[in-house]
Amino acid sequence: MARYLCSLTLSVPIEELLSSLGDILQTCDFEIIYQTGDYLMAREVPGRISFSKLVTVEALIDRTTATPEEVRVNFVVKNEELPLQVDNHCRQMFNVVQRAIADSSQWQLLESVSS
Repeated sequence: MARYLCSLTLSVPIEELLSSLGDILQTCDFEIIYQTGDYLMAREVPGRISFSKLVTVEALIDRTTATPEEVRVNFVVKNEELPLQVDNHCRQMFNVVQRAIADSSQWQLLESVSS
């Protein structure tokens, strides 16, 4: 299973974060399949890639450390594909999501840590 993690600190009101995040993931060809007050799960839209390579994005908002000015969000981007190549489909989608979040005009990216 390919799995990539990213922890971001964003300058955005927490009330606006989930809807903005959902909009950004939809522009990256993901559909929101589950959402609560501090969690969001999105799946890559089926049809253009084999089922085992479909990517899922999970975003967990850390409300315990959130302030009115900044919020920490942890992302997990994963699929069922074995990561036999460094530049596999899951890694490519991880890079697309990371770039879309970093380039968004809806907030300011304060910190990013990936693994």
